[in-house]
Amino acid sequence: MKRVRVTVPASSANLGPGFDVLGLALTLENVFELEEVEGFSVDVAGEGALTLPRGKENVVVRGAAAVYAALGRQLTGLRVRQTNAIPPGRGLGSSATAWLGGMLGANALCKGALPLEAILEMAVREEGHPDNLAAALYGGLTIACLDDGHVRVLKLPLASNLRFPVLIPDLEAKTVTARAVLPSHLSREDGVFNLARACILVGALTLGRPDLLRSAMADRWHQPYRLALFPWLAAVFQAAQEAGALGWALSGAGPSVLAITGEDAEKVGAAMLGALERSGITGRARVLGAAELGSRVEILS
Repeated sequence: MKRVRVTVPASSANLGPGFDVLGLALTLENVFELEEVEGFSVDVAGEGALTLPRGKENVVVRGAAAVYAALGRQLTGLRVRQTNAIPPGRGLGSSATAWLGGMLGANALCKGALPLEAILEMAVREEGHPDNLAAALYGGLTIACLDDGHVRVLKLPLASNLRFPVLIPDLEAKTVTARAVLPSHLSREDGVFNLARACILVGALTLGRPDLLRSAMADRWHQPYRLALFPWLAAVFQAAQEAGALGWALSGAGPSVLAITGEDAEKVGAAMLGALERSGITGRARVLGAAELGSRVEILS
């Protein structure tokens, strides 16, 4: 029997103005073990253990099956053991880890027949957008776009003195719901506003210009419209600012919130959590770093 282990980091998409383009891998990981067997079974430990599917409909199995199909092979059985540290439905790239865990694991079982670029493009076809997937696959800070059916990714070096407090509310949000509240068109003024800030944000994160982050993480494309889904968000942002955060943003489609700090990470995380709890919602705060390595694959047997 062949057995592999795939470790995939969490990710935060958008970072404010970089809607569907910017992604940051974070030091919180899901681990997937895949083994060729007869029949299908999925064991889930940790986050999502009570809710995630246990059979062929599990995303890890679906991702593995897609790789086998691309190689002209039939997947007749698979045992999956996933240990999740990333809570699902929180805007931290949980589904991206599952697609990549299944696809990278199956590719390893098939002796690495597909290049990473092909796996990424296959995953994007399933997920619909490349931001979380690119960051989770390659690690660090990534810029990704779709180009005539292909995914173009640029991984950039991050300034080394940044820390990332993350507020994780005890409630889930569906990406499809968070996208449904967005307008179908933007004004030229709002488009220029976000384009300028996304460009400045990339420079600030790579060149070590923390003084620019607060302005650079402003957004007019998605966060103002998602306030209707998360009415406590403005208070959490205000708490992050008052506690000394350099910048802050809804993580992906939410409801988690990512802040960027220097030395005040624990203070900022506690302040955001306090603001959330005053709104009547429980949660937790974690201080994370950037996951520079991205996804890793180990052959176990």
